[in-house]
Amino acid sequence: MSLSPHEFRETLGRFASGVTVVTISHEGERRGMTANAFVSVSLTPPLILVSVGKSATMHDRLLKSERFGVNVLSSQQQALSTHFAGKPDQGLTVPWMDHEGLPLIGGAVAQLICTKQGAHDAGDHTLFIGEVDYSRYTDDDPLVYFRGAYHELG
Repeated sequence: MSLSPHEFRETLGRFASGVTVVTISHEGERRGMTANAFVSVSLTPPLILVSVGKSATMHDRLLKSERFGVNVLSSQQQALSTHFAGKPDQGLTVPWMDHEGLPLIGGAVAQLICTKQGAHDAGDHTLFIGEVDYSRYTDDDPLVYFRGAYHELG
């Protein structure tokens, strides 16, 4: 018996995750994409993984990029998640900031700058492995995604 994509998505939607925006500089412009398929891989060296759909505009840009940023959104940044998930809000002001030549999102709970260590084929996605070169964090509450909707802790 084969599991349908809908059933698989609904089942995995029961796993609460944080919400990140992966950022790069592409042809002199800041670009971002919402991703909740993000995980820590290793402490030594510090490695992370982000899974990106091959049909996403950001996919080919990440393949060509040597470095990328990851921004863990705060509970106050739901509009940014929606914006970078492909539903642009033309009136939204993105709180961009730059660090070491890469765009990051101000107000994020955590920020990482990574050097791409690999890109691995995984079905309709590519798994991008990044070695973390820089990190910053706050004690603010994160934005949480569960059962297809945004939530806050507490």
